[in-house]
Amino acid sequence: MQGFIPVFGYVAAVLTTLSFLPQAIKTIKEKNTEGISLVMYSLFTIGVLLWLMYGLLLKDIPIIAANGITFILSATILTLKVKYSAREVAK
Repeated sequence: MQGFIPVFGYVAAVLTTLSFLPQAIKTIKEKNTEGISLVMYSLFTIGVLLWLMYGLLLKDIPIIAANGITFILSATILTLKVKYSAREVAK
């Protein structure tokens, strides 16, 4: 059973990252962040960054891989949210 423990981590990493991908692609493609909460996405992105740091400290590849990819995607969406929100305020 010990040999299967890493499999759970890799499967969880793949599933959680893949589940986030469609929303990230849609947001980036449509350039529409109107329905996204700035506070929620800020907290989410910080949380993912902390998970990434935790994985790095533990040298846990599934945690590093999943949260590294998710952090890049969420930081991109957060950046777009801030950028598009600033445009709306300027109008």
